[in-house]
Amino acid sequence: MWGKWIDCRVRPGAHGAFAAGQRRWAALADQPGLVGQVGGWSRADGRALVLALWADEEAYGRFMRERHDAVATEAAQQGSWRSIQAAAGPVALTMPGSAPSLVDALQHATLLRAADCLLRPGRTGHFLEVQREVWAPGMAAAGGMLAGTVTRLAADRYLVTTLWTSPEAHAAYTADALPALRARADVPADAESLTGHVLPLEPSWQVLPSRIRRV
Repeated sequence: MWGKWIDCRVRPGAHGAFAAGQRRWAALADQPGLVGQVGGWSRADGRALVLALWADEEAYGRFMRERHDAVATEAAQQGSWRSIQAAAGPVALTMPGSAPSLVDALQHATLLRAADCLLRPGRTGHFLEVQREVWAPGMAAAGGMLAGTVTRLAADRYLVTTLWTSPEAHAAYTADALPALRARADVPADAESLTGHVLPLEPSWQVLPSRIRRV
């Protein structure tokens, strides 16, 4: 699987124009290899964040070569943002939750939590082990976590994303389970820096494969 993370700083007063353009990315629905795309506004600073997942690098590359520019032109978002950063890479780990599949999780999630982690040199192996042995089972045990992914965006940069049924479920996890999991994981030993985002997902930004029935 292949993941892409898009971070947009939207110009003041242009949030409506950006959102209108983001809805036009629904054109991706018939693209072979799309697993799904979701996004929303960060609670912390109002930036627009988008997570896209693809079956593999080949499917993602095909889309970028053959259709990306045309869809981006149709979306007409260029004048609405001050800056945009995008990074993509292989999904190193999928984390199971209460959803039967990742596509189902993308379909039904209402909130996304993301941790953008820059790792210390030589800590990749331990970081991934902790994701498998501590975070994945710990979050799966929390009510409301649907599924998650760990994506390598650069040599020492990983994005950890989890999809949640509701803000209330995520808030309960944050209060009840997160402190103990963080202590067990010893995050400072692995991460040189960590930027966290919590964003309610915009339903109109959701893009699922055409074969998926929306509910």
